[in-house]
Amino acid sequence: MRQLTIERTAAVVVFLLLFALAVRIPADSDMYWHIASGEYTLTQGFIRADPFSFTKAGAAWINHSWGAQLVLYIVWTAAGSAGLALYTAALATAGMYFVYRTSSGSVYLRAFALVLGASTAAVFWSPRPQMFSFVFSAFVLYLLRDYTLRGKDRLWWIVPLMVVWVNLHAGFSIGFILLSVYIAGEAAAAVFAGESRSLHWGRVRRLALVALAAVPALAINPYGLQIYAVPFQTLGIGALQEYIQEWNSPNFHERHTWPFIALLLAVLGAVGAGSRRLRWTDYALLSVTIFMSLTAGRNIALFAVAATPVLTDHLDTALAERGWALRSVQRATPRMARLNLLILILVAAGSLLKIVLVLDAKAVRDAQAQFLPLDAVGYIQIAQPAGPIFNSYNWGGYLIFALPDYPVFTDGRTDLYGDAFLTEYLAAATGGARWREILDRFSIQLVLIESTSGLARALRETPSWTLAYEDALAVVFTREVQP
Repeated sequence: MRQLTIERTAAVVVFLLLFALAVRIPADSDMYWHIASGEYTLTQGFIRADPFSFTKAGAAWINHSWGAQLVLYIVWTAAGSAGLALYTAALATAGMYFVYRTSSGSVYLRAFALVLGASTAAVFWSPRPQMFSFVFSAFVLYLLRDYTLRGKDRLWWIVPLMVVWVNLHAGFSIGFILLSVYIAGEAAAAVFAGESRSLHWGRVRRLALVALAAVPALAINPYGLQIYAVPFQTLGIGALQEYIQEWNSPNFHERHTWPFIALLLAVLGAVGAGSRRLRWTDYALLSVTIFMSLTAGRNIALFAVAATPVLTDHLDTALAERGWALRSVQRATPRMARLNLLILILVAAGSLLKIVLVLDAKAVRDAQAQFLPLDAVGYIQIAQPAGPIFNSYNWGGYLIFALPDYPVFTDGRTDLYGDAFLTEYLAAATGGARWREILDRFSIQLVLIESTSGLARALRETPSWTLAYEDALAVVFTREVQP
């Protein structure tokens, strides 16, 4: 009991609170096509051609997230929505654990920074393969900082990690971005260093060797050498930046982006508050992750992983220079240990209560109904109107899962559909001048789309289309006359 000091108590408390923070209702449409893909892979083998849409049926498709999809499907089968929420929280907490281990200073300082970093990253935590990339990014950064700051060389862990990562998510490219940033940062430090120049060049050589060894490790996947092109193909899809929110630049009028601003300002303030100079490698890391975050909001989570340890480094120095550092208590008195235990019990109970309330079956359905067309899908399942279907891009992933007998028009797999097709989809979904021609060309008989969309307004005014179902979120139209 005397080992239960206030510092250890604070560390456990912060992770209990982080886990509770990370538990949220799974309502991401893309999550569902990942589950469906996991089931397909488990029952029929690796997907090499699209099995879910009618517009791209049989087209070649590299399902780079197959491993993570298997995990999602198994978790879903075993524990449903609650299991997916807890799975996401576990991965989020694991990622923040590596950030904590990477950080400097007292438990209290690291806990403060961790809460700020988690608040920044949390908006992008969802039951999707990208959660593995979040954890692995934090782990790679942990290894890199341990090597460059503490002299602990465990860099070779990165090579087998890449074998796992490439079979879970295309975010393996982040690992190479971090390696490249550290190589560039250490090279810059070597150029401007004095007596330590050889040390920095030695690190550059070591980092470059590990990066080169990790490249062939990526070939160990079901798609072979094709996997190398996936990150570049994804970045080349213009529709991602133009139409998909998480690939857009952040909208700083939205409150969920404010923790990002707070973390960025905190880092700038901490760097200026003490005498410690910003390392070249940290400068490169912050520059790259800030740029990535400002060009695509989904990268804010990576910035949180990178910036939180830098924040603690400089805050710890600034506090120590002012004599504000707190001394660590090695052993607690019996009375203090009992009080700390009581604090842990109360926090654990509160966290459990929060999780139970969030994952209440009615609360889950009510929250999902705000984003997913649950009732409209229920109508289609009962009425069984004729297809093919034209569906909202935002709901395509859910429809793959919920309406397997209706191959979708489109869904979140932008790498499959490409710019030209997605532009055509938008022309129809917005009720543009060509919507009739597009629906006719694909012989569309059924439309499921947002009730406020341009296409919904156009169909209401078209005699050959019948409004079969409507609610505040979605509408279902059926065609009366064959095209």
